[in-house]
Parts: sequence; structure tokens; C-alpha cells
Amino acid sequence: MTDPQKVIDAAAESDENRRDDRIQGRTAGEQQDGIPFIGAGPGDPGLLTVTGKELVEAADLVVHAGSLVNSELLDRYCADVEQVSSIGRDLEELVPLMRNAYEADRSVVRLHSGDPAVYGAALEQMDALEHEGVPTYIVPGVTSAFAASATLRTQLTLNGVANHVAFTRPRGKTLDPENDHIGEFVGMGDVTTCLYLGTHAVSETMDRLIQDGHDPETPVAVVYHASWPDEDVIEGTIGTIGAKLDAAGYRASAMVIIGAAARKAGYERSYLYGDWANRDSAGGEADD
Repeated sequence: MTDPQKVIDAAAESDENRRDDRIQGRTAGEQQDGIPFIGAGPGDPGLLTVTGKELVEAADLVVHAGSLVNSELLDRYCADVEQVSSIGRDLEELVPLMRNAYEADRSVVRLHSGDPAVYGAALEQMDALEHEGVPTYIVPGVTSAFAASATLRTQLTLNGVANHVAFTRPRGKTLDPENDHIGEFVGMGDVTTCLYLGTHAVSETMDRLIQDGHDPETPVAVVYHASWPDEDVIEGTIGTIGAKLDAAGYRASAMVIIGAAARKAGYERSYLYGDWANRDSAGGEADD
């Protein structure tokens, strides 16, 4: 197998010069030739899409994201299928595993947690497989921010409260301090900030927000294992959520939502079912 980093670099250079012909000819949700990279959703098996379910059920080999994918989902939809966890396996092992199975005329599925488009590390696998002559495509899934929003019975965008949503992560091994924009998002005021991959760093992140002058009374909700049977919700503020989360003992697998939308308070009626609904037929696109 070619060095994965060289493949990634080559794919980036190719993308700058040529648009993939399949972009115009295929739509999301359409079953295609090749290995599908499927978003398994946040946890509950019922939140796997219909297309994802059909592909998993028809597979000969399912390469999944280990404990990040609910074992109930695997038991329900592919109990009789060969299953391989990707945890602890690098690209040099995963890519030949999937390529060899595909070239042996086996139906291969790559199952990621949530949605592959959000912190999924899917593209590097897809580019490496494409380089090996194996076509790939994405089947979207439900990301954990949406499951957390549903659990909290709120919206991430609310008129008069939050006009924007930011998906981000805290600084650490992957993200340098200069690329950490959590404080900027929170400081904008009308942004719902969804913190991925940061359960272990909540206390440190909140302390830094306070040090930078952000209001310690800003609402924060943490949804642990959103949509799983052991789901738990911890509510607080920038000033209190760190201690509450530390007391609960959660160090991973939680979605952190910062902003007033987490409490769905103070929002305004939308135009969709007000003035806009009574417009004449020549009106344009709805603005909620």
C-alpha cells in the first residue's frame, strides 16, 4: 500500500485541479458502487438512516468504530455479518483489509459513529481506498449535537437567541491554542457552540472562558451518551458546569452545548408561521 500521507497530499492536489465527476451524477442517500462510509448516528439504533440500515443488513463485512457504535445496533442489523472494530487499527491495516474484501467481491461497509462529515476522519480512508482503485461514498448520519438538542427539547437556532451554530473542539493534541476559537464563538452572543471531543477538557475550557471575561452565567448543557440507554443530562453555566461534570465522573462521549438555546429561553416567534405565512403567493423563500 502507498504511504497514506502521500495519498492525502496527492488527493488534495488533484482536487484543486479536477472536480470529481460523480458529484453531479450522484446524490446523498443514493446507493452506489463501492464501499459506503455510513454515519451510524449518535447511538440509538433507530437513528440509523433507512439507507444505512439497508446497506448494513446486506453487508458481508462491517468495519465499525468499536464502542462508539452501540452494540445493540450491531446486534439488531448485522448479527450474522463479519464485524471488525477499527479501534487500534491504523490506515496501513484498515485500507488493505477493506480493499481485499471488496476485491474478493464481498459487500463491505464502513460504519462511523454520528455523521462522517463531523470529526469522522473518513476522508483519509476514502482517499486511500480510491487510490487503491476502490470506489467509496458517504451515507450521512445523525450527529450527536442534533441528538443532544432533541434530548434537551430545544433547537440549536432560535429567533432572538441564536442565529448561528458552531461545531468545534477544545485545544489539545489535534488543535493548537491559536486555533481554539471557542471564546470567539461564545463572545458573539447569538451562537450556539457545540463542543465535540471535549468532555475531558470542560473544566479547563470553562475556566479559560471566565478568565477571558465571558459571563459565568451563560447556560451550558452536557448530554452524556446522547440517545443511548444510559444517557444523562447535566445542566449548569460556564461557572458551574465543570464541577458538576467532574462530580459525575464523565471523561468522554458527551456533547457540550454552550449558549442560551440550551435552555430555550427568551426566544421570539418565527416569521414562518406569522407574517411570512400570510404573504402573497409571489413571496420568496421562508425565513424562520
